[in-house]
Amino acid sequence: MPTGVKCRLATRTGRRIWGIGTAVTHASVTGRRVLQGSTYTELTLGGSDRPAPWSHYLSRPGSFDVPGKANWGDIRDGFLGQEPQDTLDLGAISERMMDGIQSRPDLDREPPFRARRTALRWTLEDLAEDPPWAHFTIASPTLRTLQLAVKADTEKVLQLCEDLALHDWLLTTLLDLIERGQRKAGQLAEMVESLRPAVEHLLHLWLPGARVDESLLPFWDGFERRPGFSRQWEVSVNQIRDQIAVTTAGLLSPASAGIRRQGTSGTGWSVGTTTDE
Repeated sequence: MPTGVKCRLATRTGRRIWGIGTAVTHASVTGRRVLQGSTYTELTLGGSDRPAPWSHYLSRPGSFDVPGKANWGDIRDGFLGQEPQDTLDLGAISERMMDGIQSRPDLDREPPFRARRTALRWTLEDLAEDPPWAHFTIASPTLRTLQLAVKADTEKVLQLCEDLALHDWLLTTLLDLIERGQRKAGQLAEMVESLRPAVEHLLHLWLPGARVDESLLPFWDGFERRPGFSRQWEVSVNQIRDQIAVTTAGLLSPASAGIRRQGTSGTGWSVGTTTDE
């Protein structure tokens, strides 16, 4: 879905630069649970200072003209390094679409657990000869940035970025659920219940690179080396299984017989059986 935009762009130097064009947004759902919004536009530098009619920009979805003498490095660093303040905010466009989907009346409004949103802010430079490279940064607990330089089709790069954003969210959410469970270490049944969403809704979604074009898979190999997504995921999954196993054993021990009679053993058996399969 295209969105018409006319606004300033963030710059590293603070220079006032404006542009006009359209951003393209779409949404996807993974595993019937994870909603993802994605927005992008392609900048064309050095255009005319006189804007064309809106029909001109709407006929070129995903194009954004930046008139005058603008420096790409200045714009790129401003976009990656600054929070949007009256400047081009592609994340806000994605969030607006996601909010609209989540507010639909045909949804049951009963998510199995609450999780915060994360965002991946990325840029792409088209390199024809130099070796391709990528620089991934964890900018904050909810924001990641990715700077790419590669000669590739924009649609393929978009798939790579969406796949990276999805798996970063999965790992972040899994770690949050583990932390919630650890805060309930003295309450065995409650600990198991807090880890149940991870087992039932997240673990089977981990398929890094499955939707990425083969030509861009070397980038995923780099992400696996540092920050090491799959290595962190496997450690976290094993931690969950160990916690569930220990907790279930505690619920079934003679000292916990009173707890079992209160009906909490069903929770332990259910989650324990799921992870044993």
